[in-house]
Amino acid sequence: MNTTQKMADSPAAEIPRLPEGMWTRLYYRNERMILGASGVVVLLLIWEAIVRLGLIDPLFSSSPVRIWHAGVQYVTSDGFANDFIASGTELMLGFGLALIVGIPLGIAMGWYPKFNHVVEPIFNFLYAAPRIALVPLFIIWFGIDLGSKVAIIFLSSVFPIIFNTLLGVKTIDPVLLNVPKSYNAKSYQIFKTVVLPSSVPAIISGIRLGLGHALIGVVVGEMTAATMGVGHMMFTAGQTFQTDLVFVGLIIIAGFGVVLTGLVQILERHFDKWRVDIHN
Repeated sequence: MNTTQKMADSPAAEIPRLPEGMWTRLYYRNERMILGASGVVVLLLIWEAIVRLGLIDPLFSSSPVRIWHAGVQYVTSDGFANDFIASGTELMLGFGLALIVGIPLGIAMGWYPKFNHVVEPIFNFLYAAPRIALVPLFIIWFGIDLGSKVAIIFLSSVFPIIFNTLLGVKTIDPVLLNVPKSYNAKSYQIFKTVVLPSSVPAIISGIRLGLGHALIGVVVGEMTAATMGVGHMMFTAGQTFQTDLVFVGLIIIAGFGVVLTGLVQILERHFDKWRVDIHN
């Protein structure tokens, strides 16, 4: 028997088989989710243990159990519905306006270089300026009602959408543009059949980035110029050392982000397939 045959006959050379139990198969199908959830559970247990052992003052850090009780109490109160509707309305209006303005502007900047040269310095200046520094102006212009929060959210989220859309239009493969030109296609035909479809994935990426900035705008706007909303609740709770409620607000805002980002990622995966089809 030669060496190769011995290695082939040895147990180590056999291909390992996964156990065939139902729970094992379920684990391997959902391994990533289970491991991620396990990490969160372990972190929460350590956090709770540290607080219960008196290593950290719960006044400053709270604890998972305290946050749970505060969350249940807040969600079942009358104030939750008002705060949730207020924050959701501000986010929908501000981010929706950013989409309506940002996508056409980004496309125009990418398609018309001279227009881009005119407006890009202005947008770069506004994008670099800290949004929170503009809050006093928004309060003067729009008051502390809905308008100021919508303006803050709009300004926070519109520029990632503009610049990602611009990048998507400017980085289109020249081959895709030259082929229809060789057939004497009109500019509007090239724009409709090549530029728009090819730039959609970049636009979706800009929407995802803009959404994160919009959520920050919700919190900033409600902390500085609001009488209701999740951000206002967090600010009021922080002033009165209700750390539990501050964490509840963070979880609600994060929940907003997770749900909306999941929807955007579904669109992103769909249009990534579309991009492959166009290039093929």
